[in-house]
Amino acid sequence: MKQMYHSNDPCVLLINYHLVWCPKRRRKMVGDRLKTRLEDLIRETAPELECAMVALEIMPDHLHLVVSATPHWVPNHIVGRFKGKTSRIVRQEFPFLQRMPSLGTRSYVWSTTGHVSADTIRRYSEAQRTRG
Repeated sequence: MKQMYHSNDPCVLLINYHLVWCPKRRRKMVGDRLKTRLEDLIRETAPELECAMVALEIMPDHLHLVVSATPHWVPNHIVGRFKGKTSRIVRQEFPFLQRMPSLGTRSYVWSTTGHVSADTIRRYSEAQRTRG
């Protein structure tokens, strides 16, 4: 997988973030229709945050997302936008989610991909699918 460098007047940079978040109490609530809609929403939201989606893996009880970002957005704002927008829209579109007091927790994990390539993280995320 080719790394996506961003060029800014005085510098060239590569910032990849690996983001992970879970539904409240790690409920296994993501079925096929909801998974497809979440993928679409995340793809729509990435350009709004000046991010490019490198990898995405949505499991029934958590989500892995790797984005290539610019320095204009700090990770907590990126995660907040992804979580907030997707939660708001899917709760409107999927009535069973409206009965839940909240979809997710305020917690999340983010890390830089540093010495681990984005391709390695993508392969890891894909391998998680087979682990049940």
